[in-house]
Amino acid sequence: MDLSDSAAARRDLAFHLHPSTNLALVQAEGPLVISRGEGVYVYDEAGRRYIEGMAGLWCAGLGFSEKRLAEAAYRQMLSLPFYHSFSGKVPAIATELAEKLIGVAPEGMARVFFANSGSEANDSAVKLAWYYNNALGRPEKKKLISRRKAYHGVTVASASLTGLAFAHSDWDLPAPRFLHTETPHHWRAALPGESEEAYAQRLADELERLILAEGPDTVAAFFAEPVMGAGGVLVPPATYFERVQQVLAKYDVLMIADEVICGFGRTGNMFGSQTFGIRPDVLTCAKMMTSGYQPMSAMMVSQRIYSVLEDQSRKLGVFGHGFTYSGHPVPAAVALETLAIYEERDLLAHVRRVAPVLQDGLRAMADHPMVGEARGVGLIGAWELVRDKATKAGFDPKAAVGAQLVKNAQRRGAIVRVLPGDIIAFSPPLVIEEHELRELLAHATAALDDTWQWAKASGLA
Repeated sequence: MDLSDSAAARRDLAFHLHPSTNLALVQAEGPLVISRGEGVYVYDEAGRRYIEGMAGLWCAGLGFSEKRLAEAAYRQMLSLPFYHSFSGKVPAIATELAEKLIGVAPEGMARVFFANSGSEANDSAVKLAWYYNNALGRPEKKKLISRRKAYHGVTVASASLTGLAFAHSDWDLPAPRFLHTETPHHWRAALPGESEEAYAQRLADELERLILAEGPDTVAAFFAEPVMGAGGVLVPPATYFERVQQVLAKYDVLMIADEVICGFGRTGNMFGSQTFGIRPDVLTCAKMMTSGYQPMSAMMVSQRIYSVLEDQSRKLGVFGHGFTYSGHPVPAAVALETLAIYEERDLLAHVRRVAPVLQDGLRAMADHPMVGEARGVGLIGAWELVRDKATKAGFDPKAAVGAQLVKNAQRRGAIVRVLPGDIIAFSPPLVIEEHELRELLAHATAALDDTWQWAKASGLA
């Protein structure tokens, strides 16, 4: 069956505007129409099975067929299908979820605000930083710093935080007040002989120089993913966050941890902040909070920040931010059931047990002619493809070498993802077993070899 010529594919091409897609390419090649899921596998409309090496979009921690989540949604739909949290009202299930989240959050989180996506949660954190400083009588302290290659979303504010070209080009972004500092990637950016600790100190010094150049009284917050996801699965160098947080504390700059990808077990702890010693003032999360089964996100804040919000609300008469679906009862019920499953099955221990299979398997290909660096932590990892291992020079982006590897993997029955810079990302469901990880790695490794042969035949290598 030619999937690009199926009835579903033709309807898709006729009516659907795909997000984050080369629209011309999908028109030429057609979409991969996925019809069902089972465990860590998904199936296309012809019945072909693929091991899902990305948990969808980093999010399906419990795989694609957890009936308890469907049942939780159904029960909630029958009892209270919708209610809001405006004007002092609240669905009971949203209160239960807020309490549960604070119970598993990094130390210091005190209150939860609900939204519908990671982008909305980060957008809310941007507004919060501005509102907070206005409430404190610091109207000039409004600039926000993130990192080059960061990914924080695609709303106007969160895309401005994002440090990737595709989120800015022709969108008239980033907006004013948004600044970017260096990407923490030791393998690519360290000086010859520079240790991870020395490199981390250099980045902290660069951040401090940026704050001083802009004026500490104008800088409100620093946004960071514990592991930079869409920017290349970049694991921070040793002591990086320790040194960065010393700078932030010195100039009273909020530390906002974007846990949209890392939250709920991806790094082997409940949050990436716990893995890397981050002490956030604000934490945003989404994705695996519901295992991707329902759209929901959250922004958690410290008591220090909440007290300011409460005082300002008393002054103004309202906390003027929120969404119709903030704390929607159906995704709240799914999130509670997801967290219960994580706890009952001790998914954190499971991740720590199976993670070496993924990490060792990725690093086993470090000597491959195309692999510049193999990296990762927990159940997230990547290969960075290069044309020349000695110089670390990449391929011409127009050659689409990473995209070719993804196609080769898909033909072999595995779904992985190419990120900017020909980086191949892996982020399987947390429930994946060792034999399934080996299957994923076998397909990906074979696809790597296929791509190397193709690159040589094409004169690219």
